[in-house]
Order: sequence, then C-alpha cells, then structure tokens
Amino acid sequence: MLDLKFVRENIEQVRQAVANRQDSAPLDEIVGLDQKRRQKLLKLEDLRHQRKEAAREKNADKETGRDLRAAIRGLEEEVRSLDEQIEALLLQIPNIPHPTTPVGKTEEDNPIVRSWGETKSFDFKPAPHWKLGEDLGIIDFERGVKLSGSRFYVLKGLGARLQRAIISFMLDMHTAEHDYQEVYPPFLVKRECMVGSGNLPKFADNLYHDEEDDLWFVPTAEVPITNLHRAEIIPPGVLPIYYVAYTACFRREKMSAGKDTRGIKRGHQFDKVELYKFTEPSASDDELEKLLNDAEQVCQKLGLPYRVKQLCTADLGFASQKSYDIEMWAPAVRSGWR
Repeated sequence: MLDLKFVRENIEQVRQAVANRQDSAPLDEIVGLDQKRRQKLLKLEDLRHQRKEAAREKNADKETGRDLRAAIRGLEEEVRSLDEQIEALLLQIPNIPHPTTPVGKTEEDNPIVRSWGETKSFDFKPAPHWKLGEDLGIIDFERGVKLSGSRFYVLKGLGARLQRAIISFMLDMHTAEHDYQEVYPPFLVKRECMVGSGNLPKFADNLYHDEEDDLWFVPTAEVPITNLHRAEIIPPGVLPIYYVAYTACFRREKMSAGKDTRGIKRGHQFDKVELYKFTEPSASDDELEKLLNDAEQVCQKLGLPYRVKQLCTADLGFASQKSYDIEMWAPAVRSGWR
C-alpha cells in the first residue's frame, strides 16, 4: 500500500502511474477525505488544548469539561472512521512502476529481453498439450471435472510422477546451487496476509475463501512468504534473505474468462515453486536480475528453449514495480511458465 503522505505530496506522479497502467484508482476521493481528516485533526487539537486549559482552572465549569470531553470523543471517532475509509481506498492504488518499466497499453507492448536455445521445427502440426496428455494417459480432464468441476484435472501415472519430479528438481537446484532456504508454508492464510501481499481487497473475487474461519487459499506461495517477517524488525547485516517454496495454488480465474480455457494453463488449482528475496532497497534491482537468472537456469538445465519478456506498465502485476516473464516457446506453440 502506498503511504498517504506520498500520495498527497506526489498526487500527479501517482495519477500518471495509474494511467500508464491502464488502470483506475480513487485518487480524488482519497484527496478529499484526507483534507477532511486534516481539518478535523486541527479541530481536535484545538479542543484538546481547550480541555487542558480548563483543567488548569480551579473554578472550571464541570459542564464545560463534560461537553469538551464529549466533543473530543466524537471527533476521535470521526477521524478513526476517515482513517479506515482512506486505508480501504489506498489499498486500491497499484504500485508505482519502476523507471525502467516500459510504458505500454497491452501485453503486445512487452519487449523481448533475450532468448535461449534453438526452437524445434516440425514437418507436422504439433498437437496441443491437452490432446497429447490424454493420448498418453497422463492427464484426465473428464475425471477432474467429475471430481471438482470445470478447470480441474487429474494427473495420472507418469504425469503425476513428472510433476513431482520437476518440483523436487527446482527445490533441490535452488537450495543447493543458489543458496535459497526452502520453506513449506501453509496453503491457507489469514486475511491480513492477503492484504499485506496486495491481494485484498483488489482481487477478492478471484480468491477462494473459508468464510467461517476467515482463511484464504493462497493464489501463490508469494503470499505467505511476503508475510513471513511481517511486524518483525530484521537486524542490520541479515539481508538479503533468499527463500524458495512449493505450494499448491488456488485461483478462481474469473479475470481470465474466455482465455486459454482448454488444458491446464488456466486451472483453478496448480503447483508452483516460488523464488523470493528480502533485500535492502539499494540492492533490489540487482537482486531481481539475479533471481531472474536463477529461474532461467531451470529451463537451461531441462534443455527447454525460452525467451524473457519484460512486462510493460499495462501488463504489470498490481503490487509489482518491475516484472519479467519467462516463456518456453516454439514456432507453432507458446506457453507461459509458472
């Protein structure tokens, strides 16, 4: 969440950043409520001063004192209400893009940074993964739908074994070669974890929620890891901290209706290995590039050709300043990697 003072003092920069993202945010409403809040704070300060002065007088009117206390309590409640309203609105403002993030209007404006490996050419039309998977008996879409509904699937035999092997391969590589510490977090988290990672309130409709206990299924391991050190003070000299985590991930995928609905790409449940770093702000840019290189090595070791795209402002994640996508690719078939 952007700091209210930053928004107040840099309102045009924030307004332009939101526009560059092809997004919207209640900036005018925030500015109006902030002005109202500051006026009430001035009035509250004046009433508190009057109360102190009245308390010093030996023959102070008791009724006046009661009236001042009541007025102060009323104003304090109004300020608390305004604080809550402002915070709820601030949570709807996306992060400010990094200066090196290209400005764009659609995902078509994402520049290709580099590519690796030779793409294969075929003298036949390659079959999509959903047909290959069913023909090989490693993916069962019909039984996935029978068990849980649309956009669920069952991995069988070598399909399930391959999934497990790739997860283990990634975890072992990043812990042994890149000095990440493995963590295995819960798949359900508290509401404040979703707020702290930028998922609530913006993406509430895209998340699975247990209403009775107010627990939320993680859409990515990024959510619990972001909150791993929440409300803690990390001593000097400890950063950077590298984490790698596997979780099952759950998304309702409402925002992707009609996009890539066949196969496993837009499933409601999928497995993901997440790389995450806590670092000093001054080292953040360099650490991001190192993290990207660590992720690329997964594809290189598996011999999978890929290309790296930098996401433009319009395709940037809500909480992100700068992002890359690694796409495994071939002349006839492309798919995002997650």
